[in-house]
Amino acid sequence: MLFHNARLATMAADAPYGLPYGLIEDGAIAVQNGRIAWVGPAQDLPAALRDLPRQDLDGRLITPGLIDCHTHVVHGGNRASEFEMRLNGASYEQIARAGGGIVSTVRDTRAASPEALIASALPRVDALIREGVTAIEIKSGYGLDHQTELRMLRAARAIAAQRPIQVRTTFLGAHALPVDDKIDADDYIDNICIPALRAAHAEGLVDAVDGFCEGIAFTPAQIARVFDVAQSLGLPVKLHAEQLSNLGGAKLAARYGALSADHLEYLDQDGVQALAGAGCVAVILPGAFYTLREQQMPPIDDLRRAGVPMALASDCNPGSSPLASLLLTMNMGCTLFRMTPEEALRGVTCHAAKALGLSDTGTLAQGMRADLAIWDVTHPAELAYRIGFNPLYARHIGEPA
Repeated sequence: MLFHNARLATMAADAPYGLPYGLIEDGAIAVQNGRIAWVGPAQDLPAALRDLPRQDLDGRLITPGLIDCHTHVVHGGNRASEFEMRLNGASYEQIARAGGGIVSTVRDTRAASPEALIASALPRVDALIREGVTAIEIKSGYGLDHQTELRMLRAARAIAAQRPIQVRTTFLGAHALPVDDKIDADDYIDNICIPALRAAHAEGLVDAVDGFCEGIAFTPAQIARVFDVAQSLGLPVKLHAEQLSNLGGAKLAARYGALSADHLEYLDQDGVQALAGAGCVAVILPGAFYTLREQQMPPIDDLRRAGVPMALASDCNPGSSPLASLLLTMNMGCTLFRMTPEEALRGVTCHAAKALGLSDTGTLAQGMRADLAIWDVTHPAELAYRIGFNPLYARHIGEPA
């Protein structure tokens, strides 16, 4: 297939054509065997590719397929009643005493069958697909026991078989302490989390390992024990860090060469420099900031000056970010955190790919997967500019080599 008469936002790191977004006016993309065989100005199209079947896009914009690099879309139940209680004045403690919070999601997830977990996740995945998403990360972390953590990961893998989307699975056993199970944090890490990680890896269910480093979750020393096992298994790591306080999670992530550190509202300058030195991606999650009505913003200017790549993700989850729109996430990144529209688009394409360890998607370049999003817009900034409007014209999925 040859897509032509299109604007191309290549998102190439070096912006080879000297324009923001790596923009090519009157561009063309040749696709063969699910890969980009050639991309560039239409006038430079090689003669050998001119006879491919053509699709005239009438000046539409092509970007890489969008990537949601931090989600919790597989879970049981929802927390709408908790949302309502909070707006009616209930405190966090009152909600917890009423069985709310993560405890309720853990309870509902443990009770859900594999089929129920998949069925409840698919509408959220479908919403992302309708916005041009071609790759998604899905975390475990609402089981907090051996059996349910693996069930969540199996459900995540099954989604890739039922929908045209690339799925990366992340083991998040160190998400919270299962308070109903009468176990302390160290015992949980050593006797539940780490054995579940080993079992999930043995079953081929894990692409990366995550943890929640926070006062309400786990200490850096406890997370480090999980990361040591991940490294021994050859698995990359990432970390929920500095969301509610600064425990030095970003520096811990950098020390382990993490793919990413996520949230980062309380990140300090030492943490910024650690991420920059380690080449870690900073994953910015405005949905949780918005839902929780936080005031402390991530240090976008400091990350920008340090050259830390910034990704954006929905953090789709039942409690702090019930958000299933990557386009709205882009707008939030711009309006709440003053990211630029180009930073937002890079955040859901090339930088999101890096946050997942994906080397063959996220840009429009020769040899990459032909994961494309085609938009009814004239300029890439429109994707972050509009609110509640989806200009997707078509989505094209490539295949791995």
